[in-house]
Amino acid sequence: MNRKVYKNLYVDDIRDCPDGFEIARTLKEAIYYLENFHVEILSLDHDLGEDEEGNLLPTGYDLVKYICEHNLRVSSVYIHTSNPVGRFNMYETLIGAQRRGFIDKDIKVYNFPYTENKYT
Repeated sequence: MNRKVYKNLYVDDIRDCPDGFEIARTLKEAIYYLENFHVEILSLDHDLGEDEEGNLLPTGYDLVKYICEHNLRVSSVYIHTSNPVGRFNMYETLIGAQRRGFIDKDIKVYNFPYTENKYT
């Protein structure tokens, strides 16, 4: 696995991707980046849309659980979601995983956005 290439990853189904970031619109795309690149900044939305039948797709919270289960490494995590319950769950899961040693303790976790949320 080549993880020498550094990337910033923005996980969101509808917002514009900020300059300096790669975009992942789905959980599957986000996992690809996390497993194949060194991610410096990970910016997370909670709600990642619906399928054609109106079923909710996997969320940013599902990604957080995947990160914790697989001990994936990023330098910083910012939570930019507008979903207050999703924000709380993602933040508390990451902090709890650090306390219990599931993810590195030096990963910086922020309960606010890195950049302004934009839509076109």
